[in-house]
Formats: sequence, structure tokens, C-alpha cells
Amino acid sequence: MERVRLPDGSEVVLRPVVPQDRALLVAAWERFGDESRYRRFMVAKDHLSERELEYLTNVDHVDHEAICAIDATTGDGVGVARYLRDRQRPETAEAAVAVVDAWQGRGVGGLLLRRLCGRARENGIHTFTASLLTENRSMRRLFDRLGPVTVREFDGPTMEIDVELPLDDARTALRSAATGHVRS
Repeated sequence: MERVRLPDGSEVVLRPVVPQDRALLVAAWERFGDESRYRRFMVAKDHLSERELEYLTNVDHVDHEAICAIDATTGDGVGVARYLRDRQRPETAEAAVAVVDAWQGRGVGGLLLRRLCGRARENGIHTFTASLLTENRSMRRLFDRLGPVTVREFDGPTMEIDVELPLDDARTALRSAATGHVRS
């Protein structure tokens, strides 16, 4: 568990998702707008099924990792980042990030993605893949900040990308220092 102060002064707690987070996930789902849901799942979706809730909360933290961000003041879930290792390419994993509407643009997504990247490297993953709507520029920017992005497939409204993960935290720290985002 890690407590982090965001640039706007608010604080979140980052920690691995556990099966007991089911209610937290359902409550957070209710705070996602229709557009946010569509951008994350690329289909209109008004609820999560029991099977989806099981999948989203029952992770092994090696081949399937999920890290959540919780509002340090209220205890509400505000975001989650996850990866799922590709069985055909074990050094590759599909990654996704979702942040509830009220917390978007505050740095939660980038924070979650960087922590997810660290866990992926610890587990032998060197590349993230992602399926994105081509109009989802904010998600593309998140991945661009992580490392070199290659567009593997471009099909009208969607794209498939690969992102080479940074080799170590020193590279991330240097990038943060260069952009003035250094924390003590």
C-alpha cells in the first residue's frame, strides 16, 4: 500500500486489487459516465456482470495484475490499472487503465500506469499492448509518456498499440525530472 499526493493536493492510496474489492468496484462503476465506460470497453455498457466482477477482482498478481487507486479521504475507488499476460507472447501483456470521471485529468491514470509498469517488469513483462479508440487521445498520451509506442493495427475507430516498457525506474525518474515532476 502506498499513499500518494497528486499535483492538485488530493491524496490517493494505491494497492493491489483483492477479491474483497467487489463492492468498491461496483460503487466506482456507478461514478463512470457513459462515455468513460465506452472508451474503456469500446461498447455501450451499463453494468458489470457477476462473471466480469469475478474476473476483475480475482487476480493472481503475476499473469493478471490489477492496482487500484482509492481516495484517501473518502475511501472511494477512483481508478484501476490492470494487465493480462499474453500466453502466446509471455513477455507481453495487454494493459488498461480506467479512472472515474471526477478524477480524470488529475494524474491518477499516469500514476496507476507507472505502478503497473513496475509490477510488469518485476514479472518479466517488457511490452504492453492496448486496444484503444482512435479518438481516445488521453489514453494514447498516457502510453506515449510510458515509452516508445508502435501502432500495430489501425482499423477505423480502433487501434492496437505496443508500448516498450522503460528498463528501470531511473529512466522514469529522469523523464520526471526533465518535466519538473520530481517528488521528494
